[in-house]
Amino acid sequence: MALAIGDRAPKFRLPSTDGSEFSLEKLEGRACILYFYPKDFTAICTKEACAFRDQFAHLRDLEVPVFGINQEPRETHLRFKEAYKLPFDLLADVGGEVTKAYKAR
Repeated sequence: MALAIGDRAPKFRLPSTDGSEFSLEKLEGRACILYFYPKDFTAICTKEACAFRDQFAHLRDLEVPVFGINQEPRETHLRFKEAYKLPFDLLADVGGEVTKAYKAR
């Protein structure tokens, strides 16, 4: 079961497709979208990522950053991001610890 409304978001650090280590603490107090998905390049996950891509300008105007998270390595995320021209970063949760902390599995 996913986190409930009002639950405190678990803090984490993960490698990002922008080449840095993303830290949720940098966004403390701000809204953001963290979406968890099983695998890059699968039909449903690609459709979901492209839906965020297609609404990205609106979310950017609202100053709501978007981050996709799964357990694949950064290199796979880079290919996926490039192939579908995703304007947001993907985060590599290779050990699955963040996915578990967010109860996303």
